[in-house]
Formats: sequence, C-alpha cells, structure tokens
Amino acid sequence: MVRPVVRGKFLFVGDRKFYLRGVTYGPFQPTNEGCEYHDQKTVEADFAAMARRRINAVRLYTVPPRWLLDIAQGHGLRVMIGMPWEQHVAFLDDRRRPRQIIQRLGAMIQPIANHPAILAYAIGNEIPASIVRWHGPAKVERFLHRLYKTVKRGDPSALVTYVNFPTTEYLNLPFLDFAAFNVYLESPEKLTAYLSKLHSHAGDRPVIMAELGLDSLRHGQEAQAHTLHWQIRTAFESACAGLFVFSWTDEWHRGGADITDWAFGLTTRQRQPKPALQSVADAFTGIPFSNHRDWPRISVIVCSYNGARTIGDCCQGILSLKYPNIEVIVVDDGSRDSVGPIAHSYGFKVIRQLNAGLSSARNTGMEAATGEILVYLDDDARPDPDWLHYLAHTFMTTHHVAVGGPNLPPVGDGMIADCVANAPGGPLHVLITDQVAEHIPGCNFAVRREALMAVGGFDPQFRIAGDDVDLCWRLQEQGWTIGFSPGAMVWHHRRNSIDAYLRQQRNYGRAEAMLENKWPWKYNAAGHIPWSGRIYGRGKLETFQRRRGHIYQGIWGTAPFQSMYQSPPGLVSSLPLMPEWYLIIFALASLSVMSVFWPHLWPAPPLLAIALAAPIMQALMGAAHASFVNSSTNRMALADKYLITAWLHLLQPIVRFHGRLRGGLHPLRPRGATRFRLPRRRRITVWHEEWSPPEKHLETVETNLERHNAAVRRGGEWDSWDLRVSGGLLGGARLRMALEEHGQGKQQLCFALWPTWSAIALGLIVMLGVLGAAALADGAWIVGSILAGSSLGLGLKALTETGSAIAAMIEAIDPSRRKGTRKQEGTK
Repeated sequence: MVRPVVRGKFLFVGDRKFYLRGVTYGPFQPTNEGCEYHDQKTVEADFAAMARRRINAVRLYTVPPRWLLDIAQGHGLRVMIGMPWEQHVAFLDDRRRPRQIIQRLGAMIQPIANHPAILAYAIGNEIPASIVRWHGPAKVERFLHRLYKTVKRGDPSALVTYVNFPTTEYLNLPFLDFAAFNVYLESPEKLTAYLSKLHSHAGDRPVIMAELGLDSLRHGQEAQAHTLHWQIRTAFESACAGLFVFSWTDEWHRGGADITDWAFGLTTRQRQPKPALQSVADAFTGIPFSNHRDWPRISVIVCSYNGARTIGDCCQGILSLKYPNIEVIVVDDGSRDSVGPIAHSYGFKVIRQLNAGLSSARNTGMEAATGEILVYLDDDARPDPDWLHYLAHTFMTTHHVAVGGPNLPPVGDGMIADCVANAPGGPLHVLITDQVAEHIPGCNFAVRREALMAVGGFDPQFRIAGDDVDLCWRLQEQGWTIGFSPGAMVWHHRRNSIDAYLRQQRNYGRAEAMLENKWPWKYNAAGHIPWSGRIYGRGKLETFQRRRGHIYQGIWGTAPFQSMYQSPPGLVSSLPLMPEWYLIIFALASLSVMSVFWPHLWPAPPLLAIALAAPIMQALMGAAHASFVNSSTNRMALADKYLITAWLHLLQPIVRFHGRLRGGLHPLRPRGATRFRLPRRRRITVWHEEWSPPEKHLETVETNLERHNAAVRRGGEWDSWDLRVSGGLLGGARLRMALEEHGQGKQQLCFALWPTWSAIALGLIVMLGVLGAAALADGAWIVGSILAGSSLGLGLKALTETGSAIAAMIEAIDPSRRKGTRKQEGTK
C-alpha cells in the first residue's frame, strides 16, 4: 500500500487521484489491557463491512495498536490518527507541559511509524475557542508548528494536519499538509458557502471534512440518511479532497463514560445498519460528480506560439480528462517550431494562422468552436482530470458568465521555476467574495460562448498579455459576474530561467500601460489598479503592516463562527512595493549628491539608506513566505532558493516599471482632457426641459468623462462630492450636483466644481521651494537652482493637472462648451 501525497488541491496515490471516503471510528470503552478499539475480531468485522460500502478511510481519535493498522491495510483502508493531549486546558501556562506533550507525541509515533496504512496524523482536534483566546492565536499556532515538526521527525513521509472548527477558523497554519475541519451545517446553501470560505483559507492545499453528520436520535433515521447524502455530494462537488462521516457506530466512549444521549452512527451499537449506511454508500458512488447529468458541450481552446516544449504535456493532460462532451481546438499562431504536428499527433483539431498575437488566436478558436462553454488553456498548462467537471458544475449551478480556477506550479520544474512560482507578478486570481471573482487569469479561463460573442471577443491589440484583464472588465461592465471554482485546477509551468521571467514582467508592464490607455478610470493617480477584491496565490507582495487583523469573537468569545477581518494595506505600508519607490530612491540619491555641495541637505543620505533598505526588507519578507513545491532536504539548496526568490522580489518592480515606462505609464503622465481651464472654483447651471432622476444626470456626466478617457471615480456614501477626476498624481477636481425642480418636468442642474491638490505634492513643492531659497541665500547657486527649479516644475505640473481635470468636467457637463457656446457660469 502506497501512502497518499498532496498535489495541489487533492490527494494522489501514485498518478491516481485519491478521494477520501471515510468514517470516524471509536474510541470505545477500554478493555482490561487498555485498548480503546475492542479486540481484533470486532475490528476485523467492522473494517470488512466498511470496505463493502465503498469506504476507504477511517479516522481514529487516539493512537491505535499496530495490529489495527495491519487489519486496515488488509481491507484497503487508510487511517488518519488523532494525537490526544490535554488541549482542553490552558496548556501553555505551565512551561513544563508543552515539553511533556511533545515528548509524549514522539513516543506515541514510534510503535506505528512508517506503517503504510497511515494516511495522516492529526496533531489536535478542536482546541476550544476560549483556550485559544486565553493564550492568543499566535502562541497556539507556534505550538502546533512544534507538534507538526515532532511528527515529521518521527514519520517523515506521513501527512500532518490539525482538525479545526468554525469557532477558531482564523488560526493561521500554513505548514500543514492539508486543511481539515469539523463542520455541521444542515442546509446545502450554507454548507456550500462555508466550504468556499474554507478553500479561501486553505489556498493551494486540499480541504478535507474531518467530521460531518446528523443525530438520528433527534432527527430520525430517515432524515439522517437524506442529510448525509446531500452533505457528501455537496462536499465533493465543492472540491473537497475527502471527508469522514461521523460516525461508524452509535457506540462511543468519552471522558470515562459511554455517550448515550445521541446517535450519529451509520450503525447501531449492535452494528445493525441504519438507512444512512446505504445512503452513504450510494453517495460515495461516482464522486466527485454523478455521471447521470446532462453535461454541456465544452470547447477546450489552446493557443500556442512556439510552444513545442510544453504542448505535448498539455495535450496529454487534455486526453486524461474525464469529461464526456468535449472538443479540442489548438490554434497555432504562426509558430516556427513543431507545435502543429505535435497537436495533430493527439488527434486534435489544429488551426494555423499567421502570427497575430494571443487575443487574435483566442478569437480564432472562438469562431471555430461549437461548444456552449469555451475554455481557454495555456500551452504550458496541464489540467487536472476533473478540471472540466468543476467548471461545468459551476456554470450549471450559478449565473456566472465566466469561471476560473487555480493554476498551480507543478513539481519537478527545477529550482528557478520553483523560485519564480513564489515571485511576484504571477497569474493570480482576485476574489471579491469566496465565490465571485474580480479577475481570473487567462491560463485557466472558461466563458459562455454567447457572452464572449456579445462583447466582441478578445481585444486583438493585446498580443502578449492584458487580454484577460480587459475581458473580465468588459464582462463585468455588462452587469455580469465571474465565478471561481477551487477544484478546477491546472498545473501551470512557470518560467524556468530568470531572463525569461524578467522578460515576462517587462511585457506585463507594457500590457498595463495598454490597459491604462483603454481603461484610465480603472487606475489610480499613481498608475495602479486598486482591486476591489483580494489577491490569492503565491508570490503576493508582503507589506509592513500588522499581518493579523481583527477577530470577530462575539460577546465574551461566544460566537459559533469566528472569523478574522483585515483591512487592506495602507499607502505608507504599500509604497515600498510600488515600482515608483525607485523614483523616490533616485530623488533621495540626487539630494544626497547635492548634500556634498550644500551640507544643510544632511538628512538625505540617511533617508536614502532607509529607502534602499525598505525594498530589501520587503524582498526578504516575500522570500520568507515562500512555499516550495519541490523543497529539498539539502539546507544549502533550500537557502539558495530563498535567496533567488528574494532577488526576484527585488528585481520584479524595477523591470515591471521599465515596461510601464516604455508604454507611457508613469506617475506624471497626462490623464484625460488635454485642454486647460484655470483651476478655480466654478458653478455651472444647465437647463433641462424633460425630467430625469438626479442619478441619471450624473451617470451621463460620468459616461461623457469616460468617453474622453478621463480617470473618473464616484463618491462614496460618506463623501460630500459626487464625482472626482484625477488629472494626475499631483492634482485633480471634484464635482457636486444639486437639482432644482421647476414644475412640468423642467429641471435646472447646478454643478459646483473645484480643484484638488495632493497634500503630499503640495508639501513637496513647498519643501523644495524653501530649500531652494535657503540654498540660494547661502550662495549654493547650483543646488539652489536645481531645488527651486524642481519646485517650480512640480507646481506647474500640479496646475496643469488640476486645470485639465476642470476642463474635462466642464466639457462632460455641457459638451457644447467645446464649441464655444456660453452657459451661465460663475465662481463660488
């Protein structure tokens, strides 16, 4: 019997995916010898009955004798072993107790270590919320990490988990091999939503239900059977890697007494089957999805340009798909290698075109496809066998027009690819909620054909990158939503050389500039996309802000579901992550040079040292959070990986910024209208003969601004202004509207406009001006001229930006003003 391993969101035995179909077992009243699992004859009968019902795993709450594992192995059952210790008390208050617990766990492992029937060790089960609250989450997390390392030392090839529950879901335990939760929810909608939340917590790791069930004593045996059936189907359809039904029998012994006031078992205490046993066996058939569905036709489209190195692996993965209703189209975008012949050898339809870029190739595939769902897969990605089932299930159970899933780095791509997988700038997804996405990467992108056709397909101007972001925005602009399916997993090869990675980041920077030119209102003044959702995946840039957020615990810590809420990073903590930070470094370096000629600039060198240290610290933080899929036991090799990852974190913003600059995207770029109006407060009135609601008038102004590529943003619920236009990093303008009703549907709109300046920009202009004047007064003419000139230049730039924003607003309120027609205007 080969032990399972973790690969992405699932467990595998060899090359075969392994779904856990388990039940919990015991503990029972101890025998005279202290065994909590009766005798070998009883266990033999129970395990044989389990195997006949398609059960392949057993969860124990205490460490069993080795003979029990031998019996499990004989029936093809894998065992998850609970490691009992005094987690119900304040175990960290006594300094001796943690050491004693660790020593006992090490001793427990020795008699059973390396047994092939062992699935995993659970280093704890539901530490009470009050105990976690007493010690603080960080201390509990550190102690669980010590237990994890103890188990790994005793049995290195075993999987290790901790069984959590909703009351302490906020515990951050990234070192575990998979996430395990005890969850008892009695409606499919609530269970589906909570499992989506658990997948967001678990990230790239599998999620396993360590307990689910229903008490037949209170609800009845028929209700138990019905509930367990839909709980099991929901768990697997929600991409769980497995589950344990609580429990095999009503017999249970805990705390020195038999438990008689509930009956969660699939069998009675006398091992007589309940209706739930057959219901569970039926639910375990055809997982993760039933084969009796009418699955929609899917067209898998692979676009490739010189991708012969990886297209074979991609095609082999497509051949392994279990989906019944599929066509495959490979679009060869003018490749100079053997992409076409390789794809032909797998029997796929190949369309060759002259090289026109990625978006054009994707549109070619769209036009040739016959499926109602189009699924785009990169030529360097290999899908999981159940990939299309999870995508199709999400389409069939929601109204999303597009769905994506995780793209994970495969094992064995080499050291550099492993480091690149943990470097920033990778293909990450952005989630608004646990089920709704703001952005999904194009390497694993499914869309309804009619929706894609309705928005005109992909934009051909995006030849290398940016097409997926643009399409997501256009779909959302129609009022449609995008979904995320954690089980729709593909293995996506990362760049296997540093040069290739840096070229990719440079191209991404150019694509960002193209996107900003098309969607200027999506970008902030500094030239970045302020995502509404949260970015998930490896390689995220780590900020200096406090990592742990606020935990909702309820009054006196009594909330049954306790979650962590964390505000997004602020400007100060995010600045060192931005490419523009290097402009700050350049400015401080210039001031440091000038301090040689004018000593009063002495603070510049220490500030320069701090500015240089910030990205280095960020890079080290990013490397410290790396998770290597092919980690070596060689400490030197592992240290090399961390150093390379830190180096990539340091280089990526510079290279990305270079690409953005080449595309014209920089903080001082002109935004919106190129006309200029004196930046002063203005009042404009416009007469309307036909009545419209006030929001309709504002939407018209907003549309006019966007039509002229102005970067416009709506005011929020707490703002006293309605629209804001950014003229650039230094200044912009705001607008507020009032509506006068004049009877018979006639209206007069009153618009107040006023310029706004960045406080940081104003402070910088004043500071440079004062320093320049002081340097000139000291006779440092060159330094004074440079500083005063910089102040004057920034001042003129701020004036230009606010003036262009005012001009854009005036033209959006009344387009006739572009032709010189006068309306009533005044100052306020």
